[in-house]
Amino acid sequence: MELKKLGNAKWEIPKGTDPRMRVPVQVYGRKELVEMMKRDRTFKQAINVSALPGILNASMVMPDGHEGYGFPIGGVAAFDSEEGVVSPGGVGYDINCGVRLITTNLTYKEVKPKMQDIMNALFKNIPSGVGSKGKVRLTDSELEDALVHGVNWAVEKGFGWKEDLERMEENGCIAGADPSKVSNKAMKRGRPQLGTLGSGNHFIEVQRVGKIMDAEVAKKFGITSENQVCVMVHTGSRGFGHQVCHDSLGMMLEAARKYGIELPDPQLACAPLKSKEAEKYLGGMRCAINYAFVNRHMIMHWTRESFEQVFGKSAQELSMNLVYDVCHNIAKFERHSVNGEDRNVCVHRKGATRAFAAGRKELPGIYREIGQPVIIPGSMGTSSFILVGEEKGMQETWGSTCHGAGRTMSRKQAIRTFPGKQVKEKLDEKGVVFRATGREIISEEAPGAYKDVDNVVQSVQDAGISRIVAQVMPIGVAKG
Repeated sequence: MELKKLGNAKWEIPKGTDPRMRVPVQVYGRKELVEMMKRDRTFKQAINVSALPGILNASMVMPDGHEGYGFPIGGVAAFDSEEGVVSPGGVGYDINCGVRLITTNLTYKEVKPKMQDIMNALFKNIPSGVGSKGKVRLTDSELEDALVHGVNWAVEKGFGWKEDLERMEENGCIAGADPSKVSNKAMKRGRPQLGTLGSGNHFIEVQRVGKIMDAEVAKKFGITSENQVCVMVHTGSRGFGHQVCHDSLGMMLEAARKYGIELPDPQLACAPLKSKEAEKYLGGMRCAINYAFVNRHMIMHWTRESFEQVFGKSAQELSMNLVYDVCHNIAKFERHSVNGEDRNVCVHRKGATRAFAAGRKELPGIYREIGQPVIIPGSMGTSSFILVGEEKGMQETWGSTCHGAGRTMSRKQAIRTFPGKQVKEKLDEKGVVFRATGREIISEEAPGAYKDVDNVVQSVQDAGISRIVAQVMPIGVAKG
């Protein structure tokens, strides 16, 4: 498929390439990354998204894009609040999979001799892996409270600090969560898993700052020097969010038939935003969003406790401050400029990150003058990056950017291609202390199974939709 080059790291599949397209497809990425997307159904899926009712401006693909369920991973689309739709395929199964970054005042020199102790403590204190159960036992009513009140509930229960709340997207609690819209099966799956890391690409990573590109912005984020140690947490809504998505798909297919929506792909099953079906899905999805916020918050609390145990100091003394918590896999209403008019739109970010620029009222006061921190995890053993939102992103991508490196092969293919022993040896050579619940996870998450994250973040900087602030490097990784 031929793409028209629009500018630095920006391409277009014109409207009319497929007769069903309502808007063009815009693709972000350096040429080599865009070429990789041609190997699977990424562009076909993005074209399908462009055919959905009420879509505004363009169907977009970020540079980490690859084939997904319904939307491509890395897909971004906004829908008119009156004429548009909501689609579970534009959010995904792991609702509000997201990342948070915690700084410390420790240096790599201080931490390196204790890395085995740190990773042992993290692995002991934070339940990990497929089907893992949390340390907190909840009643149904307690879980419902967590789903409605998000991180506010967790802080009241003694997890984390009140000042953490302003350093999260949606302040750690999205409005409109309705447990009555959630199935008993979802509640049953979610109750024992709150406060668990999960499996796959989810991780806790102890890192050192490798390079600072923008010292002024980095300082505002709490990143003050190279070799400063920080911790990154990446996980989502676990089996709860998966079940919420699964439960909605049949209802959404029926809704599409009911409202006469012609679907280019059944995986894009959707319902008009004004419909009862959309109300039900959004109420349940928002519960999963808040579940994920609480999940990451509890994990951060136990991460702080792990460092306290190893270093004999309080988390406050260690300056273990939350930089920010960002969401992937989410649909929510935001105010954006559409043809010069300020409007309420429903933005779907599927494997994409919100990256708001300076001045947005949604940002906490500490960041409002510089823009939102954007946290981009790499693949296991490679760099991760801290970015900041740019105004061009507000104008072009609904304030969105990439969310990670992006896979280049399936997990099964990765297991066949990368023997776990070799991957472990390479991590050892880099001085990365590794912990995992199973052998296959090492192969599944091998760096070779992912795109080059350096190239991905350079792409969004080239395109002007977000800017690189700092690079961080792994020194310890815990995988579920």
